[in-house]
Amino acid sequence: MKASSGVTRLLGSYPSAVSDLAVATRKRILAALSKADERVDPSARVIGYGFGPGYRGLVCTIIPSKAGVKLGFVRGAELPDPWRLLEGRGRVHRYVDLKSPADLQKPGLDDLFAAALAAWQERSSPAAPKRRGRGR
Repeated sequence: MKASSGVTRLLGSYPSAVSDLAVATRKRILAALSKADERVDPSARVIGYGFGPGYRGLVCTIIPSKAGVKLGFVRGAELPDPWRLLEGRGRVHRYVDLKSPADLQKPGLDDLFAAALAAWQERSSPAAPKRRGRGR
């Protein structure tokens, strides 16, 4: 899948090593979540991947910075992580800190994608209870 102009524009503002890592991360996400929609939020400087409208449809994100890329998992604090790849102290979200393309081959990353997709499917099922409020 060719990068959209929004992705290209966003990543163009970062050093080439970060941009290249974000592109590699994008390929990894699209391989794991083959039918995911890609959404760029230029004001938040985030690229989101999911299967439905708005925040509720998100599964994961790419968060570029000057030092590297974070592969964010929506509601990652709830995901099983036996390889201890997830970082962050937020009550809800977690991320995998990526410094090089080799980090995209870490053992356990496929398991995180599978768990995140399963969690999204569960949250999106008609029988799933609706959550109210932030971070709940």
